[in-house]
Amino acid sequence: MLEKQRHQLILDILDEQQFASVRSLSTQLSASEATIRRDLTKMAQEGQLKKIRGGAEALPLGDKKLRRPHLTGSAFLVDKKKQTDVKRLIARKAVELCEDGESIIINGGSSTYMMGEFLVSRQLNILTNSFVLAQELSENSDNQITLPGGEIYRKQGIILSAFENDTIQYYHGSKMFMGTPGIGEFGVMESDPLLIRAEQKLRKQADQLIILADSSKLGKRSNFIFSTLADVDVLITDSQADQDMLRMFEAQGIRIVTVEAPARAGAEANEAAI
Repeated sequence: MLEKQRHQLILDILDEQQFASVRSLSTQLSASEATIRRDLTKMAQEGQLKKIRGGAEALPLGDKKLRRPHLTGSAFLVDKKKQTDVKRLIARKAVELCEDGESIIINGGSSTYMMGEFLVSRQLNILTNSFVLAQELSENSDNQITLPGGEIYRKQGIILSAFENDTIQYYHGSKMFMGTPGIGEFGVMESDPLLIRAEQKLRKQADQLIILADSSKLGKRSNFIFSTLADVDVLITDSQADQDMLRMFEAQGIRIVTVEAPARAGAEANEAAI
């Protein structure tokens, strides 16, 4: 991650929490504590934050400055670097499920962002609330890209609308692709109620819901439930997934698609009926 990106994320975190310790920032940004300390020193010298013992705190708000709304959840730039190899394989398989000329919906996230590499050579109609994915595809592909109106949440790299009537209601997709913090017996998990509201609007416009989740996400819980398992049509995961968990998903009517785990990175991604 570039220093500039790291500094912006630090400001976003402080704007949300007011205070953050060096250890917490190190964990959230996947950077060493020494790097974080250097960042805080430099940012304090530039007047961007107040450095205190063990961490930093946000500067007092000016009379005319309004605090920006935030979403609970980790930063896109951090998530993008986790489980990269297997996410890439899952993303490739997801794109293979699409046909040129099809209209699809892609929810923002680090897993779905990796679909961009394989969508470059395709010709699809795509509605996405990921402004980072939209930018990449608009610059490097012939796909038709549609963005919903709304506010930009830089930390998560997405656009969310607070209004019921926007671009989304006029779009129909055969498939909706989304990642998740976790999926298990209680359903598809999410980290923030505002995300759930936006994602449910997208879900209403798609025939099928396809979840991209590496094996580490299976059985993992989060604070909120986006949907029950009954609403999921396809789950794309990797070959390290717990087999009992996969059988439970299959019993719920979910089609399971697996790709080879990174330990067998040279193998072709394959689909298996579990």
